[in-house]
Amino acid sequence: MAALKTWFVYILRCADDTLYTGITTDVARRIDEHNAGKAPGARYTRSRRPVRLAYAEEAVSRSAASSREAAIKQLDRSRKLALCLSWAGLDC
Repeated sequence: MAALKTWFVYILRCADDTLYTGITTDVARRIDEHNAGKAPGARYTRSRRPVRLAYAEEAVSRSAASSREAAIKQLDRSRKLALCLSWAGLDC
């Protein structure tokens, strides 16, 4: 029986102070990919490096992670920042 993957929803703070939301099974690897500035990093973050993790949460499945990602993307900037603040306890 194959091990189940743990999925995460994450928010990155880009160098230009914008926020990027995505999903992954390995947050550290994904941040490295974004900061490398080439595929498979997102096109959005390529010109906004370096990026740093501002928020992450675990999801029970890829489907749940995708749904949560969509919900976070619907939030306005101030609500995304409040989410980051509640997670890190820092001014993200």
